[in-house]
Amino acid sequence: MNWTARLITAVERERFNQWVSGHPKGHILQSYEWGEIKARTGWQPLRMVVEEEGRIVAAVSILKREIPFIKRAIFYAPRGPVLDIHDYRLFNFLLHQVRSLAREHRAIMLKIDPDVPVRDTDFVDYLRRAGFRPAEKEVGFEGVQPRFVFRLDINPPMEHLLENLHQKTRYNLRLAERKGVTVTESREKKDLDIFYPLLLETAERDRFLVRSYEYFSVLWDELVTRGYASLFLAHFQGEVIAGTLAFIFGDKAWYIYGASGNRRRNVMPNYLLQWTMIRWAKQHGCTMYDFRGVPGELTEDNPLYGLYRFKKGFNGVFTEFVGEYDQVFSPFYYWLWNTGEPIYSKSVRKLINLKKKIRG
Repeated sequence: MNWTARLITAVERERFNQWVSGHPKGHILQSYEWGEIKARTGWQPLRMVVEEEGRIVAAVSILKREIPFIKRAIFYAPRGPVLDIHDYRLFNFLLHQVRSLAREHRAIMLKIDPDVPVRDTDFVDYLRRAGFRPAEKEVGFEGVQPRFVFRLDINPPMEHLLENLHQKTRYNLRLAERKGVTVTESREKKDLDIFYPLLLETAERDRFLVRSYEYFSVLWDELVTRGYASLFLAHFQGEVIAGTLAFIFGDKAWYIYGASGNRRRNVMPNYLLQWTMIRWAKQHGCTMYDFRGVPGELTEDNPLYGLYRFKKGFNGVFTEFVGEYDQVFSPFYYWLWNTGEPIYSKSVRKLINLKKKIRG
């Protein structure tokens, strides 16, 4: 095959997005905009396309991050690359080009976590043959991207989707409507000032870390203003009591962030929010709605089991991806990274928690 590979520039943003969004393996995390968002948090995006006679046949958006002190870098392609994953000749060609790029940028590894179910054992075998090694560190949905998700086929009519909800989910959805909960879609950035405090309240209640307001401001500028995301707010008796943020790219939609106040949770706003987002995704031509991360350990004593039960109620398909795989370019520095990075991350988390205690 007469393939050529090159990095693209900003003038090809729309061409890149159009191809990636239209591909069966296209993902919002491989969009041009996602690279722009991550560029505000210390990453450098590198977008590569493989072309055949002027047509794009493969693409990958790589995030490069410098490793402190050692003048080396890591490469990470979130939910990439985007191509026919079973065209192994094309995949090999792309990987060869990435290795050349890695030498230029002194990258010690390439991490991928492709949007491929674990049942695709032929692809897993290929990754190992191509020199990748599993890089899982956690069992749940910890990792860089969730390994376990619920996905809902939204091709059927809405009435069929409603009939297929678990009985308790359908009851809670109707309860929210009977109680007078309403949901609005917002494209007004000022509504971030409503959503973000709810997100902080949720993070404190459920004990997870949340990104800064500035991060969400950048996300809004890159995705919401370009039609790749929307904010949904649940109202009850004149008060916003919950909110969600969803991404959309091509024929796929993802539930990304959810927030709810500590009051009025008994009117079940989260059920109506999800149903509204499913309807929104369907109206925009989507065929798949992704509820994102759920735990892999499906026991009732798992602290995240409630999250699993909530998402399961919408009757999506429990999906396990192949997980994270690393292709190592520098074994010594890779070992150093794997040894030092967990210690560094743990120290950062402790520092953040200490600052919260001092403030609070």
